[in-house]
Order: sequence, then structure tokens, then C-alpha cells
Amino acid sequence: MSTTLLAVAHGSADPRSAAAVSALFERVRSLRPGLDARVCYLDHTAPGAEEALADLAASGAGEVVVLPTLLTAAFHSKVDLPGVLAGVRERSPWLRVRYADTLGPHPLLLEAVERRLAQAGATADPGTALVLASAGSSDPEANATIRAMARRLAERGPWREVVAAYASAASPSPGEAVADLVGGGAGRVAVATYLLAPGFFADRVREQSRAAGAHTVSEALGDVPELARVVLERYDAALAGSLASTGRALGH
Repeated sequence: MSTTLLAVAHGSADPRSAAAVSALFERVRSLRPGLDARVCYLDHTAPGAEEALADLAASGAGEVVVLPTLLTAAFHSKVDLPGVLAGVRERSPWLRVRYADTLGPHPLLLEAVERRLAQAGATADPGTALVLASAGSSDPEANATIRAMARRLAERGPWREVVAAYASAASPSPGEAVADLVGGGAGRVAVATYLLAPGFFADRVREQSRAAGAHTVSEALGDVPELARVVLERYDAALAGSLASTGRALGH
């Protein structure tokens, strides 16, 4: 039997979020039949990460790959979840825990963003500016990752320009970014919703962007083929990595 994949998503009070995550992992299972791929959450939605790991340990599982199902590495993947895993490792030392990288950054996510934009009716054009709108973070490295991704999208172009924006914790906000581009002479502004699933932040991105004059706003990534491929790449890489690196990730 294959090693279980336990995806840990952020969680949301909005039921659309869990539905999108569930659909993504149905796609993952279809790409890798026989893979025991399970989903749990850090907040708002059951099961929680501790409960899911305890269930695996109680069922006699010997090994699990824990995948932080997040688009950037920030507090949840650097501090919150490793703390949970350290506790599980202490209580259930027979359960080998391999800790995968976050989903992003990854080149396939650029393709996922472009797919969602195209589905919304926006493609790269010298007359169209693009805003890459993420959730935002208090972690400057996470926000820098979004700015780097915006640069990669600009290189793939030909957009008029590409700027990063953040729905919380950092600036500019999506509304501010769109307004700046419109004020700077952009004929059209498209907004890429760089979020895993619909919910509070996706609604904020859409509402602010539309109010500021955006021509197009894409849907959250959700169940796209590129994201499912990234999940499996992260899983395979974690299995190929050493347990020593897993121990460092858990603070041991």
C-alpha cells in the first residue's frame, strides 16, 4: 500500500472552500488510483490536523506525507503546522511523518493562473494590465513570493504590466492596485485571484477589483489540473527526501 497523503488546508467558514478542496483531491485520486489521499484543516472545518493524524496513528499507519495545502510558506507552514506535527511525533513515535513543501511557488501555478484568466475571458495583451491578488501575509517572505510570481507572469506576457496585490496584511490591496493601473492609463485591467478556494478573501478580491474598475476577475484556482499535478509532485518529493530533513522541519 502507498504512503498516505494527508493534505492540510487552511479551512474556512464558507462551505464553498471545503467543496473546492474536496474536488481538487478527487482529481488527485483520479490521477493516482490507489493513493490514500485525505484532507484535513487548520481551522473552521473538520477534521482538524491533530484529529486526522491521531486517527492515522490509531489505525496502525506507519508513514504519512503531510502536505501543507497552501500557496505560500508563511506562519501556518513554518510554525503552526510543524508544532502540531511535533506533538504528534511525541505521542505516536511509530508514525513516520514526512513534511512536504507548500504548493507554491511552482511553475505549474503560473499555468493555473493563466488557465483561470483565460476562462474568465482575459489573455495576455499589451493593452491589458494584470493584478495578481493573493490573500496577503504578515510574513514578508510570503509577500515577496507573490511579487516574484508577478514578475514571472510579466515575463510570460505580453501584459502591459503585472503587479502584486494582497487582500489582507499588506499593500497594495486589490482595489488600490486596480485604481493605480487605471489611473496610470491602462485601457483594461484583469485580476487573477491567486487563492486556493472561493470564500471570504476571494469575494473581497472580486468586490474591490470590480469597484475600482477591473475589466475581468478570475475565479480562485480550485480544481485545476495543474494544481493536482503540483500536489503529486510535492508528495513524491517528500517520499524521496530523507527522514533527517523531515526531522529538521519538525524542529528536531
